Parts: sequence; structure tokens; C-alpha cells
Amino acid sequence: MKIIDFLGLKKSIAAMLCMVILIGLGEKMAERFLPLYLMALGGGAFSIGLLNGLNNLLNALYSFPGGYVSDKFGYKRALMLFNVIAMVGYLIVIIFPYWQAVIIGAFFFLAWTAVSLPATMDMVSTVLPKNKRTMGVSMHSFIRRVPMAFGPVFGGILITCYGQTKGIQLAFIAALILAAISLVVQQFLINDDGKRKSDATLHPWKAMRYINSDLRNLLVSDILIRFCEQIPYAFAVVWCVKLNSISELDFGILSAVEMVTAMLIYIPVAYLADKSSKKPFVVATFCFFTIFPLLLFFSHSFWMLLGAFIVRGLKEFGEPTRKALIMDLAPEDKKAATFGVYYMIRDIVVSIAAFAGAFLWDSSTFKKVADITGIGNSLVPWVEKVACPELNLIAAFACGVAGTIYFAAFGKDLKTQPTSRQDTK
Repeated sequence: MKIIDFLGLKKSIAAMLCMVILIGLGEKMAERFLPLYLMALGGGAFSIGLLNGLNNLLNALYSFPGGYVSDKFGYKRALMLFNVIAMVGYLIVIIFPYWQAVIIGAFFFLAWTAVSLPATMDMVSTVLPKNKRTMGVSMHSFIRRVPMAFGPVFGGILITCYGQTKGIQLAFIAALILAAISLVVQQFLINDDGKRKSDATLHPWKAMRYINSDLRNLLVSDILIRFCEQIPYAFAVVWCVKLNSISELDFGILSAVEMVTAMLIYIPVAYLADKSSKKPFVVATFCFFTIFPLLLFFSHSFWMLLGAFIVRGLKEFGEPTRKALIMDLAPEDKKAATFGVYYMIRDIVVSIAAFAGAFLWDSSTFKKVADITGIGNSLVPWVEKVACPELNLIAAFACGVAGTIYFAAFGKDLKTQPTSRQDTK
């Protein structure tokens, strides 16, 4: 019982973590290889940039409604709805083997992480006392990394056995089955919080008043750090597999190493963060975000890439602490709404970086957009000279440096207060 209390594993939390494993395993079997799938279906670099940009934009657009649904109807009903939405996306991709169908399906299956996060954080803040919130967020992050570690390995095995197209299609079928199982689990095991909040708002402008000055400083630095992450994110697999001759299975192993590294640090860091200041942990994680694209720039063998992906795993050092910091700075009765509007603002801006990553990586993407829109044709010759994978990585590194310095200078240093007997009940 002591270990269960230490980890904050109440019944609803444990059921939510089981759901995260089931949905995440299916999702990550295919999601990490989607750039290769899009290329196999004839989509090219343009479709990769479009998917990555949509990922961030949809995360933004779904976060706030996700917070509203959780505030209005409770996290249990919200999670059920979000699960069904993801299953619809899997069905679209399974039935229609075209890159355009992948983009349409992405509107549904990419929704899960963003739309469910406010509800998940709402559950953590409702079920657990204040002095266990970082631990609760860390357990969520820890468990999320289990499927993130093993999903790409299973996906790599399917691709190795059946080829890129067939292997990824089978991965989506598995994702649909696992999502259906998780739907049953969450409905039977998660307690209904019975929320019916009449004052829950669906107006983002009203909800923005929950973002105080301390949250704004965190948001600005977080946006810059996500620029660092998202500019090269979708192209990391292309850098490894296409440019450095790493097999799909080897990339799955690199992804597993990244996730295992993150998992090893979650619990001890959560314990320390709940006992001390949160800012140093957030600064540390921002530093690891920043270093990764620079290490990737110099990595041209499996063993060098292995070191880079270990650092990529270390970027999770203070991520649960950052989420707990948002939770602590948010109004006590508006946790889900604050999370939703925070992530909406962040990811709308960061979606620009995801789209820009394709322009920096390959000039053909910029040329295609210029031909379609008629904008920027005069810049095409210049872009053709400078756009390359290396420019993508250097631009990401520069954004990371800016974000880290900003938070170090202006970020809130929130110390954990002793918890009263009443808080722990």
C-alpha cells in the first residue's frame, strides 16, 4: 500500500494509465512511421510537412474543446468521446490506402493526445492531493512512454516482415482493436466524477483570462522550445532511415531507447520536484530539448544516433514538472479550461514551425506551395540554395537556445508548500 500511495495509484488513475497503454501502443506502432508511409503512397515531403503542421494545429484546436468537454461533462464521459473519435480516424486510414486519406484520418486519430490531456490533468488534480500532483503527472508521462518505447519496435517488425505499406496498414488495424479494448476498460474502471458545470465556457477569449503573467512567461518559453522540437520532428525518421541508412527496425530501437531513458528519470525527478523548486527541472528539460537537434546534426552512424536519442529521452526530465507547474498556476476550479486554452495558444503558434520545417528541409516543398498560391515565386531560387536538412536542424537549435534563456530569466520559481492534513484527505 505504501508504494501505491507513494505513486498516487488510486483506482481511477490506474484505470486511466491502463487506457493510455492500450491506446498509445496502437497509435505509436504506426504514428512514428507515418512519414515513410506517406512517401510510399506518393505524398512526398509536402505531405510530411502538411501532416506535421496539422498535428500541431489540430492539437491546438482540440485542446480547448477538450477542456470544455471535461469541465462540462466530467473526465470519464470526455475520455469515452475522445476514444471513439480516434477509432474513426483509424477506420478511415484502414479502408482508404491513399496519402490524402491519411491526412483526413489524421483529423481524428491525432486528436487523442491533445483533446484528452485537459481531461487527464483534470482527473489528476481532482483525485490526488496537491503534494502528489507532480507524481500523478509523472506516472501518466511514465506510462505513456511504455507504448512509445515498444510501439515503434512492433511497428518496425511489421514493416520488416510485410513492407512499408502493408506493415503500417496492419499497425493501424492493431490500433483500432486496442482502442476498442481501452474503451471497455475505461468505462468499467474509471469512477464517474459527475461534473455538470453550468459556468464552463466554450469561448476561448473568456478562458484566456485564466492565463496570468507567470503562465504567460512559461507559455512564451514553451512555444520557443516547441519550435525547437517540431521543426525537425517529422523528419527525424527521414534523417535516420533515408540519409544515414538506418533500418526501420533500428529506428524503432532508437525510439525505444529514447522512451526507456525518459521512463528511468520520471519517478525520481517527480519525487524531488514535489519536495523542492520546480524551475530548475524545467530549465534542465529545456536544455535537453535544445541539444538534441545539434547532436542529430553531427550523428551519421547508429551509435552516434543512439547517443542523440538518449539525450532526446532526457528532454522529458522536467516535462511532468512543467505540466504540474501549469496546474499549480492555474485557477483551482478551472484546471481543464486553463490547460485547454494554454495548449490551444501554444500549438496554434507552434504549427507554424511544423509547416516551416518542410520548407527548411527541402526546397521542393516551398516551390510547390509557391506554385499553388502564387506567393513567394521570386524567393524560390534563393530557397533552393539554402534549404537542406542541416538548415532544419540548426534553425531548431537556435529556437531552443532562445526559449531556454527566456525561461531562465523570466520563469516562475514555484516552491512546493507543505501540505496540510486537510489537503491530503
